Amino acid sequence: MRTVMKKLPEITLAFWVMKVAATTLGETAGDLFSQTLKLGYFLSTVSLFAIFVVTLVVQLRSRRYNPMFYWLVILSTSMAGTTMSDFMNRDASAKYLSNGDSTLGWGPQGLGIGYPAGAAILTSLLVAVFLVWRATRLPFDINRIGTFRGEALFWTAILVSNTLGTSMGDFLSDSSGLGYLGGAILITGVLAVLAAATRIRWVPNVLIFWLAFVLTRPLGATVGDFFTKPVAKGGLGLGTYGASAVLLAVLGALMVWSAAHERRRQVATAPG
Repeated sequence: MRTVMKKLPEITLAFWVMKVAATTLGETAGDLFSQTLKLGYFLSTVSLFAIFVVTLVVQLRSRRYNPMFYWLVILSTSMAGTTMSDFMNRDASAKYLSNGDSTLGWGPQGLGIGYPAGAAILTSLLVAVFLVWRATRLPFDINRIGTFRGEALFWTAILVSNTLGTSMGDFLSDSSGLGYLGGAILITGVLAVLAAATRIRWVPNVLIFWLAFVLTRPLGATVGDFFTKPVAKGGLGLGTYGASAVLLAVLGALMVWSAAHERRRQVATAPG
């Protein structure tokens, strides 16, 4: 049986920093494709989902943990999740258009179900994934995933959670009244509570991990919006090009560091 344990990273502070960087880049890059390049949510979703499938196949075929493979899948799920969420929640009504645009790009304009409904649907879908996962009796603990089916369920949950995170982030930023910075502060506070809960013995670490994994996505969404949106709307005004370039440099540097760290770990643990 091909094990997956060695294909997943250690859950450390560096892991969570890279997770936030990857999901924030996924937010800005997804917006770059769909909005800045005007490909639209539908075409961007199809294209980015295809990229996700390619990166996932590479990850599934690898025999050991490779930081480049792993984080490229996380990034691709974040980009695809961004445009999938936007396609679900938005439409061509005036509140979603800017700069004199009359459409949201090529193809279908979006379902327009709104952020709260979109988040509710995706939450239900994520719960359904975990119920199916539980029915298989396969472990939720990523350090104990040891089958192809278990890994497939893991990545399905990742894709849905990243899409859900975009809807939650957009809801907090645009509909809740908190704004981009307020939404980021709220989620950071909840994550701090989860970090403190790791010291409580009766709270399962697996539950904390998945809650944190879901919540770091809306954190990335709100931080991404904070980077890209105009100063007049409470953002830094870097735009999708500028924000994506900065985040790509940060994530690239972290991936290189992670790959070097993993090579040192393998050498240190090698027999003989």
